[in-house]
Amino acid sequence: MKRERKATLGRREFLRTLGAGATVAAATAAPLANEARADSESTDEKRKARYQANSQEVQTFYRVNRYPS
Repeated sequence: MKRERKATLGRREFLRTLGAGATVAAATAAPLANEARADSESTDEKRKARYQANSQEVQTFYRVNRYPS
């Protein structure tokens, strides 16, 4: 008698299929993410100062992180 192979999906085949699906999904989503990110800020907004140089928080940061000579 011949043994018939079961038509079940084994662990290795499942993981291989899952990895291939993740690769295809990442390759498909990458161009879309770049386009959305490109429109978020203009060049003027990218160049503006993000903090106040003389604010109390910045002065405290420099005072606390000053190392003795």
